[in-house]
Formats: sequence, C-alpha cells, structure tokens
Amino acid sequence: MKKFQSKNPSTIIIRKICLMMAVITISFASCKKAIELPGDESKLTSAEKSTHGMPHIVVKTGCSIQAAVNAANAGTIIFIQPGTYNEAIYVDKAGIQLIGINEKGKEIIIQNPGTEENGIEVTSKGNGFVLKNVTVQNFKDNGVLLTGVDNFILDHVKAINNKEYGLFPVFCHHGVISHCSATGSSDTGIYVGQSTDVDVRYNIAFANVSGFEIENCTNVQASFNESYDNAGGLLVFLLPGLKVKSASNISVVKNYIHDNNRANFSVPAGGFEFFVPTGSGILVVGADNTTIQKNIISHNNFVGIATVSTLIIGSLAGLPPEAFADIEPNPDGAKITENILTKNGSAAPPGLPLPAADLLWDGSGSNNCWSKNVYATSYPSALPVCN
Repeated sequence: MKKFQSKNPSTIIIRKICLMMAVITISFASCKKAIELPGDESKLTSAEKSTHGMPHIVVKTGCSIQAAVNAANAGTIIFIQPGTYNEAIYVDKAGIQLIGINEKGKEIIIQNPGTEENGIEVTSKGNGFVLKNVTVQNFKDNGVLLTGVDNFILDHVKAINNKEYGLFPVFCHHGVISHCSATGSSDTGIYVGQSTDVDVRYNIAFANVSGFEIENCTNVQASFNESYDNAGGLLVFLLPGLKVKSASNISVVKNYIHDNNRANFSVPAGGFEFFVPTGSGILVVGADNTTIQKNIISHNNFVGIATVSTLIIGSLAGLPPEAFADIEPNPDGAKITENILTKNGSAAPPGLPLPAADLLWDGSGSNNCWSKNVYATSYPSALPVCN
C-alpha cells in the first residue's frame, strides 16, 4: 500500500514544553504557531485532562495528521482539532491514538484527497491503536484498514462512502468496535475477518451490501448493534480460499436487524458479496457454534435468520463442491434462541433454491437447534429443539 507523505510544511519543529509532563508540541511551517498545553490545568479540555502528563500532540485545523504520526514516538496520543483533513493516514508504530477533539456542531473529517485507497491504514506494528471521534469518507477501497493489529479500539468512528469496506480489521486480535457507523460500502460496512476475540457493540450500519460481516473468525461478539437498509443485515460466514480455515464461537445477541431489502449493488467480479441475497436479516453460513439470541429481526423480505452450508453460496456462484475442499462447509452447533421475528420472509430472491421464511435451515450440519423464538414461518416447519 502507498504510504501517505505529507506535502505540507517542509520544517517540523518539535520542542519539549515540560520534561516532567513529557508533553510534545508540534509546529508546522504552514501553521501560524505551535499548539501548547496551557500551564493552568483548568484550561485543559476534558480529553487533555484525561491524558495530562502523557506524551501527546495536538494537530491544528489545516495541518497534517500524517506529519504528526511521522513525528510521534510509540505510545503518543494525537489530538485532532475539528476540520476537514484531505489526506490518508498510515500508522506503523505501537500505541498511537488518534483522538478527535469534540466541539459541539463540529466534526473531524478525513477525506480522500484524490485517488487514495485507504483512509487510515494500520500495520501489524501498530498494536494498541486507538481511533476515536472521526469521520473517514470517500476512499477507493477502505475507510479504516487494520492488518494484524492486537488490542485495538475503534470508537465513535463514522465511515461514509468508502467503496469496499467501511471498517475493516483483518488478522486482528483483542479489539473493540463500538459506537461506530458505516454506510455506502459495496461490500461490508463493519467487517471483522480472520480475527479472534473482537467485541462489536452499539454500532449502526446502513445502505451497504452487507451491514456487518464476521468472516472466518473465532470468539467474536456482536451485540446491541442496528443494521438496516442493506442487502444483508448481519453475516456470519466461513468461506474457502483464506488463510484461516475455520469459524467458531460467534455470539450475536440483542441486535436490531430490520428492513434489509436494498438491492445488492456489489460488482460481479468482486467476490462472494455479489451473491448475498437481498432481503436477508442474519445469515449463518458454514460457521460452527454460533449463538443467535434475543435479537429483534423484522421486515427482511427473504429471511429473518438463515442457517445454511457454505455450499449454498457456492452454488449461487457457480462453483463446484471441490472449490470448498479446504474447509468443512456445514454449520454445526448453531443455537438460535429467544429471538423475536416479525414480517420476514415475504418473498425469496429469483434463482435462490430456498424458500422465504422467518427461520430457515437447509438441513446441513449437526447439533443445530432452535428454541423459544417468536416467529410466524419456518423452513422446515419443524426445527430441532434445543435441550
């Protein structure tokens, strides 16, 4: 990936204000003056007070976030003043925190300056990365891409009209995605791929092909999220051809999944997302030991909750069974309980070899069960009951 190099000031002056406080202040030639922490703590913002005495930088409106990242040491907190920043950000240092400074009615927007692929890209050197209170928009591929990052936090991040993915952690571990939103992605708004121990909570995804997707992951929890006006609301997938060959122990609890009837607008050559059936609430495809509990799922035209083999997606894609030889494609141990499903399943998409219903199972896999759900229709009409 192309690293962003700031074309802003040629001179960066870094000086220590107070060694005891370990506070870094940065000044750019194009900025009128350095931003300094006032000596009187009563004048600090609440965000600055919470990190008083820790190394940090404040990026002024009109200056470069990337230049601040380049100048920062590992473990530095970078506060960002409100404004629009026309740049992409590349982070390859541990413990970097990018924190937007909240001011009423003002936003921190990271905007594609032209042809950049990723808005914020963090490499495997960026363990402990934190991103808060920013909007990332209009990038060619991904809004926020994390690759191999451990202990990350994405909080109050908006991803708008990034072409492929909004928020995209892959090969990551021990992360939290909370109070974020994603819209306008031709693949997935909020995606977690080939990762472990990630908590996805209190987020909103709308007007994407897939609102949320958990793909080839282990120990991922999705709770208190809302997904609407996507082609598919929330997907738990096991797909072939990836480095990680299994998906298990996924928990989907107390989410609101509704009105996911947008036409699938992904490109035909893109991948499996092209075959996500419009009108899908929650799809469990090939993953094992998935718990779907206490969700409210309504007005999804095809299905409320479907539990099917990955081979179903393969058949839609025209792939032979041998294309799935590297995975065990059938869902085992799904437990679907205490969900409220209303007015799903009015019509199946053309060409799909499955009926529309609130609850759907293609008969594949073992030890799958359904209990205490509120629903009107199911296929088959009698589903295995949980003990």
